[in-house]
Amino acid sequence: MITFALQDDQDRVESVIINQIQSLLPTPPSHALAAERQARILALLQTQRAVRVDDLCTSLGVSPATARRDLGELSAQGRIRKVHGGAIPLAGHLAEPLFADKAMDASAAKLAIAKAARAMIEPNDCIYLDGGSTVLALAELLTDAQPLTVVTNSLRVAMALASAGPRLILVGGDLRKLSQTFVGPLTQPLIEQLHVDKTFMGTLGLSMEAGMTTTDPAEAFTKRLVMQRAAQVVLLADSTKFGKVAFAQVGPWKQIDTLITDAGLSREDERRIAKLGVTVIKTGTRTRKEK
Repeated sequence: MITFALQDDQDRVESVIINQIQSLLPTPPSHALAAERQARILALLQTQRAVRVDDLCTSLGVSPATARRDLGELSAQGRIRKVHGGAIPLAGHLAEPLFADKAMDASAAKLAIAKAARAMIEPNDCIYLDGGSTVLALAELLTDAQPLTVVTNSLRVAMALASAGPRLILVGGDLRKLSQTFVGPLTQPLIEQLHVDKTFMGTLGLSMEAGMTTTDPAEAFTKRLVMQRAAQVVLLADSTKFGKVAFAQVGPWKQIDTLITDAGLSREDERRIAKLGVTVIKTGTRTRKEK
């Protein structure tokens, strides 16, 4: 009995100490809590076609009024579409296809873009090749390019250049199987030790408002690191990417020096992009617009 009494006293003391410590901790600001909830809502809409207010109340532990307010703010930001009782993704929000499927889409336009990018590469350049099917098309044009140094986080690019061509440096990290790229914080130690003349980037989504976006935050993290280490950022994106917004922010237009795209880019969009200080190169090939 004495042992049990002592244990009860100890438990009560520990409970009081924990409560006192928790009372001293800063309460997260409401906007931070809202941002966290809204990020979870966006993540849910990446995996399902709709979210209901009632379900959000349960999963987020909030009232219906708070859930509706979060949906309203996301809708006002142009990131979701509100419907009766919940929300659905915007038509332009993307689910990422398999790499092989991406490589088959708009293949003629991607090859033309890759050829235009190839013309920008000079002897003795040190370049970075991002993941993506259009960047892979560029890599396949470099098998006889020397002297040249290529840094990449793309397993597909590394395989294309493994047997012949330029000096190759492969950035390691967590392998993201969907994009066949090494991504995340483990890529940081090597990337931060490098400076490249040009980085050739791909993107899943591209819009005037959101800039470059992708579906995976770890991939976005590595893309941002690379752009910070480049003297010139060249974005390779066929016109089907325009107006699309994916989950994770990669970077705004001001981080892009040159955009290489196809003839499907409208003149109005071209003018708007040029006003942001981006050089626009359009190939003669037109991409078939997705329905």
